[in-house]
Amino acid sequence: MSQSTSPSPSARPPLKILLAAPRGFCAGVDRAIKIVELALKKFGAPVFVRHEIVHNRHVVDSLRAKGAIFVEELDEIPDTGAPVIFSAHGVPKSVPADARRRNLFYLDATCPLVSKVHTEARIHHEEGLEIVLIGHAGHPEVIGTLGQLPAGAATLVETPEDARAFTPVDPKRLAFITQTTLSVDDTAAIVAILKDRFPAIVGPRKEDICYATTNRQAAVKAIAPACDALIVVGAPNSSNSLRLVEVSERAGCPKSVLLQRGRDILWADFDGIGTLGITAGASAPEELVDEIIDAFRERFDVTVESVVSTEERIAFNVPRELREAVPS
Repeated sequence: MSQSTSPSPSARPPLKILLAAPRGFCAGVDRAIKIVELALKKFGAPVFVRHEIVHNRHVVDSLRAKGAIFVEELDEIPDTGAPVIFSAHGVPKSVPADARRRNLFYLDATCPLVSKVHTEARIHHEEGLEIVLIGHAGHPEVIGTLGQLPAGAATLVETPEDARAFTPVDPKRLAFITQTTLSVDDTAAIVAILKDRFPAIVGPRKEDICYATTNRQAAVKAIAPACDALIVVGAPNSSNSLRLVEVSERAGCPKSVLLQRGRDILWADFDGIGTLGITAGASAPEELVDEIIDAFRERFDVTVESVVSTEERIAFNVPRELREAVPS
C-alpha cells in the first residue's frame, strides 16, 4: 500500500463515484446480527455463536467486543446455561440435535430464505426424489443444506461440467435446489443444462437464489459498464461478495476488486480513473462503505451519485424468545 501523503485540495483529480443500490446488509444478515445483540442484552455475556454469525470480520469483531464468543463446533462450548446461536448460513440437523442432547439453550439465526431451501430439500426427499444441490463445496450454507438429508440423498453440482457429467438413478425422479448466494447467470446456465438433460426435473416454486443476491448483482450490472474500476466491500469468504466481483468483470468493468477496509486500498490500482463504482456484499456494514469513500476523498475531488436499481423493504422477525428484548 502506498504511504504517500494526500495531495493538496487543488491538486486532487476529479472522481465520480457511482454507488450501487441496493448494497450491504440484507434482511437475513440484519436479523442474525440483531439476534446476537438482543441475546447479549437480555441474557448478558457471554453468548456463544457457532461459526461466524455472518461472513464479515468487522461485524464479528464488533460482536466479540460486546461479549460474543465464536466457536466452530459445539464441542468447544462448555456445559452452560448461556445462549448458543447458530449462524445465518444454517446448520446440519445434527447440530440442534447435539445441542438438545446437551441441554444447551440455542437460538437459530439461520436466514429464513436458507430455511426455505432446507424445507424444500426435506420435502423432495420425503417424496422419493433424488436431489441435485447447485452450490459451492465447503461453504457453510451447502454443508447445512446437505446436512438436512441422509448421506447420498443429494449430489452437489458446482459447474456446467458437473451438470453434464451427473448421472441420476432415475432421470424421472429428480429435483434441484440451490445455494442462496450464487451467481444468477452461472446458476441459470447450470439449470438450463439440467432441464435439457432431464426434462422432468422439479425445481423450486420460487427461485432459491435470494432476493438480496439477485438485487445486488443487478445493481452492479447497472453501473459496471460505466466504471473504470469497481470496489466490492466484503470479506474473502463471503460467497455473495465474490460473486459481485465476477458480475462486475463480466459486465465490462476493467478492474473489479474485493476490499474489506479502507486501509486495504492499493492506490496504484486506481491511478488515472475517472469513474469508480462501489457496492457491498450482503454481510458488509455501511460504515465500511463510508470508510472507503472517505479514503478516496483524501486523494480525489469526489462526487457521489447513488444509482438505485430497486427498493428493498423486506424484514424478518427475530425468534420469539427475544421479542420482548426488542426496544419499542
